[in-house]
Amino acid sequence: MSTPAGFDELIHPATRLSVVALLAVTEWADFAFVRDSLSLSDSALSKQLHTLEGAGYLEIQKEGGGRIRRTKVRLTDRGRTAFEGHVAALRAIVDSAVPVNGAAQQQSHAEAGR
Repeated sequence: MSTPAGFDELIHPATRLSVVALLAVTEWADFAFVRDSLSLSDSALSKQLHTLEGAGYLEIQKEGGGRIRRTKVRLTDRGRTAFEGHVAALRAIVDSAVPVNGAAQQQSHAEAGR
């Protein structure tokens, strides 16, 4: 089977997919909210955010200074489009799987009896 159009290798790893999925349902999210929601360390989340930012999939905004520094992130239009395409590609993969129906079950049972 060939890879469906829209499948995005950059988004696909579970951690990045979780980050992008979380950001897809909001305008902006605080770094701490994303970190805590996904049970990630600061460094693990930071690494994933910078990878996604480098691809143009999200924007990182830092506010304040000193000890009261706040980091917010959001998906860019490009990131949102990539996420939607990736989700559609995953659905196409899942939908192309042949469901186990009566005929397939009978064949499986017949093969198991050999």
